[in-house]
Amino acid sequence: MNEAPIDRLLTLMARLRDPERGCAWDVAQSYESIVPYTIEEAYEVADAVERGDRADLRDELGDLLLQVVFQARLAEEEGAFRFDDVAEAICAKLIRRHPHVFDASGDFLPPERRPTDPAAIQAAWEAIKARERADKAAAGKGADKGETAGPLAGVSRALPALARADRISKRAAAVGFDWPDAAQVLAKVREEVDEVEESLGAGEPEAVFEEIGDLLFSVANLARHAGVDPEESLRRGTLKFERRFAAMADRLAAEGHALQGTPLPAMEAAWQAVKRTEKS
Repeated sequence: MNEAPIDRLLTLMARLRDPERGCAWDVAQSYESIVPYTIEEAYEVADAVERGDRADLRDELGDLLLQVVFQARLAEEEGAFRFDDVAEAICAKLIRRHPHVFDASGDFLPPERRPTDPAAIQAAWEAIKARERADKAAAGKGADKGETAGPLAGVSRALPALARADRISKRAAAVGFDWPDAAQVLAKVREEVDEVEESLGAGEPEAVFEEIGDLLFSVANLARHAGVDPEESLRRGTLKFERRFAAMADRLAAEGHALQGTPLPAMEAAWQAVKRTEKS
């Protein structure tokens, strides 16, 4: 019988970690040392999705899966858990969080027992997650990581700051602490811009630091009200800047100008020309 691909991957990872015959680099790694690669691979997946490149997505998902297998292998070596335990845990969570789809064994519920109202399903989902957070808090889990208690608990501090701001603001909104519409959030953004300007004028670096944080949090709230993922919006905005900047440099080069040393007005003129070309 042919070996299942996931079993082959687990076997290869174990061999790479073999102290005598494995790869010296892989053997030297720890939980902490491979975390940056895990984060990078997650973003590579997002990039492949954005570009619509399915072949690249397949490869990037494999790279991300390798990170899970790697961490699980480290845990197995120290006797903490195995890859199968990781898979079992997520299966149990999926069943637990979808009582509108599965019975306790994971079988489909009969049609007459399946709710179809999206709002009710979402409310039930949030209630289940709230119970899970409460159970973790009761067990003392997360307390050593300095996590916030109460309704904002459980939002990972490892998330990118903008994504975490989005999650936190959604939690606050879920209990009614929110602006009624996007127009009022926009007014808050303008207020925060004014406070940044005031702090800059006063020459207070610490205040500027704090006020810019408030401004970014308000922008994350505005994105939520507008139905926009702020992390993805910023990522696309950055990609647009990169594209336009490269086109600006090409335009200047075609005119015989090196980017370094070109006066700012000339760069701005080339930048505006690039924007006009894109829009047309």
